[in-house]
Amino acid sequence: MTYVLYNPLSNNKRGEAAKVTLEENYKGKKITFIDITTIQDYKDFFKKVRKADEIIIAGGDGTLNRFVNDTYDMKRKCSVYLFPNGSGNDFIHDLQGNTEFKNGLISLDGLIENLPEVRVNGITKRFLNGIGFGIDGYCCEVGDEFRAKSDEEVNYTAIAIKGLLGKFHPSNAKVTIDGVTREYKHVWLAPTMLGKYYGGGMEVAPAQDRRNPEKTLTVVVWHNWSKLGTLIAFPSIFKGEHIKHKKMVETFTGHEVTVEFDRPQALQIDGETVKNVTSYSVSYS
Repeated sequence: MTYVLYNPLSNNKRGEAAKVTLEENYKGKKITFIDITTIQDYKDFFKKVRKADEIIIAGGDGTLNRFVNDTYDMKRKCSVYLFPNGSGNDFIHDLQGNTEFKNGLISLDGLIENLPEVRVNGITKRFLNGIGFGIDGYCCEVGDEFRAKSDEEVNYTAIAIKGLLGKFHPSNAKVTIDGVTREYKHVWLAPTMLGKYYGGGMEVAPAQDRRNPEKTLTVVVWHNWSKLGTLIAFPSIFKGEHIKHKKMVETFTGHEVTVEFDRPQALQIDGETVKNVTSYSVSYS
């Protein structure tokens, strides 16, 4: 039996479309579709899953993050696959070229275990791509507000540009990595990354390798007093070339990270927004 856990809200509320493709791919085979947003207890779900079965997650980064966190400490009998069906798909983007796809699916075995942990506002979660704090969290917050009012696709690049032009205000930050603390002024973003990408293709941490044996994360600190200078350099983040602007962009690697801002801002975890955040801490070992 193949169980497809699909998210109708993924891909800008076009998640149902994945069912059509998968029904065609699995024509003549036993397949069961389950709306992942209706699953309340995975322990009950896993009781009926056999070793010979397979589970397909049909959705994007947010859907996969939800599945990982809801099932992280549970033993799964069968293999799990991802059918990419999100608006950003940064997890898949990070794996392309290094992972084999079969029938549009990628095996998640070995990729969704031993993930880093983030603690923020009393919440503890695992993440697949990265933590965004600063204008990236702001973009997710504004995007959520837009999505609640409209069925149109969210343009995060446009939101970021408007933020850089004045709607977003940088903060002062204290960044501690493996016990070493650095302080910055006019910080635009301070993410911690397991993968290279977030925000639908921004290559924020181009040197980061989620499979690196040292299990290190990459922290990127973009600090600059000039809005114009930041705006001019910002498009380079889509190709990972922002790190060439060494006077305003610094990168570090480590296992234990704490980022503190001097005023509350929105934060995003694999695209999920957490509001009114002044600090977050990450552990990875």
